[in-house]
Amino acid sequence: MADTLRRLANTSSCSVVQQKLEAWDKDYHVISCDQNLNRCCELLELTSRVQGQLFTILSLTAQEGGHYAGVDTLKSRLLPWLSTCFTMATSSVSPDTSLNLIQDNVEKDRKLQELSLSHESDMFKMEDRLCSTRLELDSVKQKLADAKFELDSTKNKSATILLATEDEILHLKAELQDAYEQMNLYKMKMEDYDRQVRLLRDEVTYLTAEKTILQERLMRSRSPSPVPHCSRGSSPVRAESPARARLTSSVRRTRLLSRFSELYATERLEAQSLLRRYVDDLETVQRILFIAAVESFQAARLAYRQFKLRVRKTLSPTHVGPESLEDSVADYIVRNLDLYDVQTSVNVRSLPRPTQTY
Repeated sequence: MADTLRRLANTSSCSVVQQKLEAWDKDYHVISCDQNLNRCCELLELTSRVQGQLFTILSLTAQEGGHYAGVDTLKSRLLPWLSTCFTMATSSVSPDTSLNLIQDNVEKDRKLQELSLSHESDMFKMEDRLCSTRLELDSVKQKLADAKFELDSTKNKSATILLATEDEILHLKAELQDAYEQMNLYKMKMEDYDRQVRLLRDEVTYLTAEKTILQERLMRSRSPSPVPHCSRGSSPVRAESPARARLTSSVRRTRLLSRFSELYATERLEAQSLLRRYVDDLETVQRILFIAAVESFQAARLAYRQFKLRVRKTLSPTHVGPESLEDSVADYIVRNLDLYDVQTSVNVRSLPRPTQTY
């Protein structure tokens, strides 16, 4: 609208009309009738152009104001002017026709007012509905937030319960593993005890048989029959020494195995925990303990062989009898086991340093 008004002001149409009117007024009595009519038509054309542009501006201004803006102005000024123009232009219009036009205008005004009131009431209703809808939306949002909060709290509780359950399961698994290890240890101990019991029963049986033989010999010695002289080499007691030595050696072997089981189950763990203070790698610690055990057994075997050689060297000059020298040496070692000190004979001075251990 502003552009149209600016163009109308820049064209200066009204000033041109004014100039033409002044020129026509001067020449009205001089020129002919046709020329006067031509100038009048020219002025009408100019004014019609200006009126057309003004009506365009009027329409644009009314559109910018809205549906009901400027209604009073149009009713009070434009409609009476239009009716006056129509009345003046048309001589056949009667007063009744003008009255009908006025009544139509009044009816249209009434309808416009009714439409305006209904529109305002509809607007109020729509605003009320919009407010109620907003309130419902806010309540739904609040309920959704509460539900989300409850869901998050439930998730947190479930996660906490799940973690606690997993910890309990791990703890129970660890306890079950410890119980299995203790059960295996008890089984090993029971097997060792059973083996020792069997060996002790064999030894008791042997001692019972030896006791019976000794009792028979004692009864024979008390009888009046002469007792034949037996040399040292044919002594029956000496003849039984190798069997006794073998039996006692088997018992000793069983006790050594039992002692090794105790070392592996208890003292190995203590040594392992002690070494872990200085060595972080568990596999390296286990290798060190294994190498130490192997070296200890090898040192013990070497010390036992040296002790056996010393006994053989001592008994060989004076050995007489039906049993062999090896049986006599074994019998002597068993009967004089206190002379062989394992702890002082085993001395592991230095361990080997293989590349796979360190």
